[in-house]
Amino acid sequence: MREVNVFPFAAKTLGSAAAIGAAIFLLGAAISIAPRPATALPAYAQQTGLSCGKCHVNAAGSGPRTAYGNAFAANGHKLPGKK
Repeated sequence: MREVNVFPFAAKTLGSAAAIGAAIFLLGAAISIAPRPATALPAYAQQTGLSCGKCHVNAAGSGPRTAYGNAFAANGHKLPGKK
């Protein structure tokens, strides 16, 4: 006796839906665990009264630090010379 598939397109549709669901899940997982760049905190500029460019190579802040910025970070985020 031969089995008759009453819904011949259902298996293809479910397979496609599962593949799309898996792709969306993987994309969401990749986005959520992707590394993010660190950003400068304007609170430090407000705290110290200095411009962001005093501690960062980029005058707008963020990115690599200047020697002064490295000293600021090494001093516990306090102005160098003040402990």
